[in-house]
Amino acid sequence: MIRPATPADVPAIHAMIRELAEYERALDAARATPRQLREALFGADAAVFALIAQDDSVGEPVGFALWFRNFSTWTGTHGIYLEDLYVRPEARGAGHGRALLAELARICVERGYQRFEWAVLDWNEPSIGFYKSLGAVPMDEWTVHRLTGEPLRTLAERARPADGGGEKAGGGAHGSGADAGAGTGEAG
Repeated sequence: MIRPATPADVPAIHAMIRELAEYERALDAARATPRQLREALFGADAAVFALIAQDDSVGEPVGFALWFRNFSTWTGTHGIYLEDLYVRPEARGAGHGRALLAELARICVERGYQRFEWAVLDWNEPSIGFYKSLGAVPMDEWTVHRLTGEPLRTLAERARPADGGGEKAGGGAHGSGADAGAGTGEAG
């Protein structure tokens, strides 16, 4: 059974995030706390959502999908970005992952969203094959970029106060202003 997550699911979601991080060889990078997850999913400004795959025979969560809305300036519509999809190893092969993805696809279609996107590690061949079997296509021409830690703080120090201007108009992450670089394209 696929159902929306509830606050009572936060410990299970947290545990599965840790399991996923271990599988992805990055357990030390998974620093989110149950409190942070509870606030992100169910707090006053919640902008993240989760679905639970529950094993009906035992009534326990065996997988989850954590997602949020994104927006495409090209289609003019929202979409879904799947941050995490995980099914516990002992529950794999029973259709839980496919059911989680199908529910997210249903949400997209029902709400008029035109894109459902996610990232997968390039060495994760079982998942890549699974996604391709659903009709998903890799966006090989795109490369994800990330700012974190000291580079993030250094760039933030360059920000001007709101009354002082800020970066040049049109120079956003997907724009073509001089500060952003011409032809950065449209990722969202």
